[in-house]
Amino acid sequence: MITWGNFVAQMFNGLVLGALLALISSGLTIIYGTLGVLNLAHGAMFMIGGYAGYLAYTLTGSFIAAIVAGALFVMLLGIVMERVIIRHFYGRPNEDQLLVTFGLAICYVELIRFFFGSLSKSVPPPAWGLGVTSLGFMLYPTYRLAVVGIVAVALLVLYIVLYRTKLGMIVRAGIEDSVMVDSLGIDVFRVFMIVFGIGAMAAGFAGIVNAPVVSLTPDMGDGILVETFVVVVIGGVGSFPGAVLGGLIAGQILSLTSMVNPGYSYVMLFAVMTLVLVVRPRGLLGLRSRD
Repeated sequence: MITWGNFVAQMFNGLVLGALLALISSGLTIIYGTLGVLNLAHGAMFMIGGYAGYLAYTLTGSFIAAIVAGALFVMLLGIVMERVIIRHFYGRPNEDQLLVTFGLAICYVELIRFFFGSLSKSVPPPAWGLGVTSLGFMLYPTYRLAVVGIVAVALLVLYIVLYRTKLGMIVRAGIEDSVMVDSLGIDVFRVFMIVFGIGAMAAGFAGIVNAPVVSLTPDMGDGILVETFVVVVIGGVGSFPGAVLGGLIAGQILSLTSMVNPGYSYVMLFAVMTLVLVVRPRGLLGLRSRD
């Protein structure tokens, strides 16, 4: 039986899930919007961030250290990945990009399975996130509320860096005419490398922030990748605000549908995506095609 209390609790759960999806999707849409790369390894980046944070927490006992380690490690991994492999696929067909990033994702999953095993790992919430918080009309886990605040701050910082700084200006100029930017003495490929690292870091950061909520497994990135791509399509490919809006919408769809019948959560999510594509093919806040 659905009660008002259950409905409100599920809406809060949807807000938490939606915020995480927004952060992960923002990294994916930034990478595509600036570099034109369809990164199927993005879900694996989310998973690696969680495991890197778990290892840091095991060694230090500090949740802050876990967050920093998870985010920075995935950022460095993204930079190396772009510099060594992805850079050679900018001018290649989309199929080649999909295949190489899909192959990298498989390699990452198997490496994590080799070093950490297949059994799930968990990271406890920090001391300030333990227990529940009274909202007046209901009790809700404190850490889940904190996740919304943490992700909101991360999204704000990401937006400022990419849209209110010189880096963001160079990136947008490089998208329009990389030859002209390069002729001005700016190494546009170095900027693209940094952007790829930032996009990967967003996924890694989300992975460790979500670790106290959901246990870590090597395959956890598969499901989140599917949800993330749906979010990007709903919000609009290449649109940062669209990723945020799409994430919040997807979170509510998944959470509220699971309250009625969990088996239909993905059905409703894909149904909404299909409806959006029929009504507005570029997505709710989508940009014009790169072509």
